[in-house]
Amino acid sequence: MKKNIQLLIGTHNDGKFREISKLLSKKIKKISPKSLKIKPPKETGKTFKSNSELKASFFFKKSKIVSLSDDSGLEVLALRKKPGIYSARWAKKSGSFKKAMLKILKMMEGKKNRKARFICSLSIKLSKKKIISSLGIINGNISNRILGNKGFGYDSIFIPHNHKKTFGQINISKKMNIDHRSIAFKKLKKKLKFRKFFI
Repeated sequence: MKKNIQLLIGTHNDGKFREISKLLSKKIKKISPKSLKIKPPKETGKTFKSNSELKASFFFKKSKIVSLSDDSGLEVLALRKKPGIYSARWAKKSGSFKKAMLKILKMMEGKKNRKARFICSLSIKLSKKKIISSLGIINGNISNRILGNKGFGYDSIFIPHNHKKTFGQINISKKMNIDHRSIAFKKLKKKLKFRKFFI
């Protein structure tokens, strides 16, 4: 493998940047759009896939570097799959992810159905004409309160199936082996014939 292979991880979310970086080969130079002073694009897509492809294409065009972008969010069944693709925007509007989690818990009061799922779409823009995407989904339930301070985003109110703890309580390494981003990443690797970023 050639030395100094670069990959732009197209996110301004520090938590996402750390988790995606850990999934990639240590031999890869991970570049943040922040370091290149590239501002994020407007997310105008109506699906996780369309938004991840939009971001990967945008960062590739701006940087001329192979770009990997993620679009992910939490869908709560009793809330008609909200916040969904607007998960990050809910947090921004609420003032923080903690306040957004408290908002969801308030909306869930009295609801018996606490089913939810995390969804992640990963897209890698390899060239002007080539982009590959994959989707990862993990099902679970919304907890009754905020539990744990590990992870980021809505992790502290999501209990994955077959577990008793929220993502905010689970060891980060363990979480990264089972979560929606990991599932999407494993699918992406299988789709890619060009795998030097993942060895």
